[in-house]
Amino acid sequence: MKLIICNSSPIPIYEQIKNAMIDQIMSGELKEGTPLPSIRNLAVDIKISVMTIKKAYDELEKDGYIISVQGKGTFVAPKNMELAKEQAKKEIEEHILKAIEIRERFGIEKKEVYDILEFLMESEI
Repeated sequence: MKLIICNSSPIPIYEQIKNAMIDQIMSGELKEGTPLPSIRNLAVDIKISVMTIKKAYDELEKDGYIISVQGKGTFVAPKNMELAKEQAKKEIEEHILKAIEIRERFGIEKKEVYDILEFLMESEI
């Protein structure tokens, strides 16, 4: 498991850990059933507070990405297709918001953006 943490980022560290793990789970780098490092071991490995790792793991578990089994450890949860779809929608929304910012910055008409989207959707292979 690869985790790149940026201390100067405005995104909280637990959220960076959570997002990195979600990305790896959704891309298939971390497969269903893969054991994850213990909270304590991960904290030592990446030199981050145990409480920060625990918060990331708690949120990942609450969101259904990982499961904890008492006495056995923490594992990547079976991939929930609905969860995967929601993640994909979230990513699309982020890109669309970026496009809206660009449109507003340069004064591009909504119709032109719709035309671009329609053209790209129709020419999709």
